[in-house]
Amino acid sequence: MIALIQRVTAAAVEVDSVTVCRIGPGLLALVAVQPGDAEAQAQRMCERLLGYRIFADENGKMNRALSDTGGGLLLVPQFTLAADTASGMRPSFTAAAAPDAGRRWFKRLAEIAKNRHSVVEIGCFGAHMQVSLVNDGPVTFWLET
Repeated sequence: MIALIQRVTAAAVEVDSVTVCRIGPGLLALVAVQPGDAEAQAQRMCERLLGYRIFADENGKMNRALSDTGGGLLLVPQFTLAADTASGMRPSFTAAAAPDAGRRWFKRLAEIAKNRHSVVEIGCFGAHMQVSLVNDGPVTFWLET
């Protein structure tokens, strides 16, 4: 499982010009499921999303996690993160899970997150989404499980 995470002051997802979810300050996570991902990867990714220390403490150091701040978590499915771009001029998506598995494990990640954190919003799997965000910093990290 891969997540590209961005610390944000706000983020939202629109589908067909309708806002389907939004958060204020917190974390936007673009998530790709890979073949072989299962419960262990979903559990570990949730731990990392909630526990990764990228928010400032009282001294301005990145020492606080999302679970410390109580900020929002916006999970957005994005299979293109698993693209193989090593050769040619067109990405290959063989490193991404098949749609059924991707949907299953993304949904499971969202369930785990909702059970552990109070503010969790979810993008629409398989939809053409417009994701807007205000990156705070900018602060962006690549996580893998």
